[in-house]
Amino acid sequence: MIIDGSADFRSLLMHHVTTHWPDAVISAYDPTTAGHLPDEFSGAGNDIVLLGDEHGDRDGMDVLKRFTRRAAFPAVVYFGHGYEKQAALKAEADGFFERDNLNHDALAVRLGDILAAREQVASTGSLFVGDERTGIHPLIRGYRFIQKLSSSSHSAVYLAERVATGENLVLKVLSQVPEASDGIGAFDRFLQEYELIADLDHPNIVKIHDLGVGDTHAHIAMEYLDGGDLKQRIASGIRETEAVEYLRQMASALGRIHEVGILHRDLKPGNIMLRGDGSLALIDFGLAKRMRLKLDITGTGEIFGTPYYMSPEQGHAKRMDPRSDIYSLGIIFYEMLTGEKPFRADTALSIVYLHANAPVPLLPMRLAEHQSLINLMLAKDPDNRLNSAEEVIEWL
Repeated sequence: MIIDGSADFRSLLMHHVTTHWPDAVISAYDPTTAGHLPDEFSGAGNDIVLLGDEHGDRDGMDVLKRFTRRAAFPAVVYFGHGYEKQAALKAEADGFFERDNLNHDALAVRLGDILAAREQVASTGSLFVGDERTGIHPLIRGYRFIQKLSSSSHSAVYLAERVATGENLVLKVLSQVPEASDGIGAFDRFLQEYELIADLDHPNIVKIHDLGVGDTHAHIAMEYLDGGDLKQRIASGIRETEAVEYLRQMASALGRIHEVGILHRDLKPGNIMLRGDGSLALIDFGLAKRMRLKLDITGTGEIFGTPYYMSPEQGHAKRMDPRSDIYSLGIIFYEMLTGEKPFRADTALSIVYLHANAPVPLLPMRLAEHQSLINLMLAKDPDNRLNSAEEVIEWL
């Protein structure tokens, strides 16, 4: 997360980060226009907070101290003037850089060290620390631990068995839940993800079985999809007929979530899983939002998502509607057909630029029959795009 009152400096930091980590998901927050973050802000869901010293009427060093004195707050790297270095380090900043004399290599090394240290802590810790024979977490009843699938500083994903039925499920667990007053934190997004899709019954949307909330954790139990993700399938090669069928299934799922007023906003091959029978399901609705919500809990002016699959309007933080998801689906279709991403560059900002300005790529001649559909899904102007997932299915 990048926090600073200067749009140019936020863009500069984003450039430095995405040059080294092209797939980084970055949120940018402007305290001078969106207002100061509340004292209860926990930083949950972020690996690192990059904190500049421009905060309008509030002193940047004061903001730093507010963050670092909170238990379990993510690493904070502070960007200020040279004379502030000792004070920043004394305030327990995890790094300090002069904002007017920023060294890219030094920044990349420091951020890499922080990420490596956090990954090591996450990999050695486990939320299942109860009975060694069963691996059951003392606060999560009814499940038997099988395997840790992934983890971060605030959450972890496990393969577990439901004791009552013997069914394998995926447990997504958020630990160190922030206070209820943290209106923009990871806990809100975690609960929203459950609420958005729990009632949807569709063969191409992951099934949610259970939600549990405790004093220090929350968990979602969801369907275990054992066929790997679409990213892996693309890497191994997908036949044209398979690509068309996968697109049909994804469009059907999108049509269902759009029907109930939900935008996905983070469609990418890594968020699409396959079952053993070859069917697929959309997962990870952490960035989804209801189109009619009066308040977007991700904040003002923030950009979330993965640059390779962002629509032009999403990349420029403009208003989005279902056509933005259609664009992302078109990028995935192109990648399934060719094995290549249509727009590639050295930085995320460059990729965002290409989405908005580069011509729609041409498919090889052997795939030319799909070019019209690609053109209609990847139109730069949403008004020139297909309007709905149903129209995608009609074209197929």
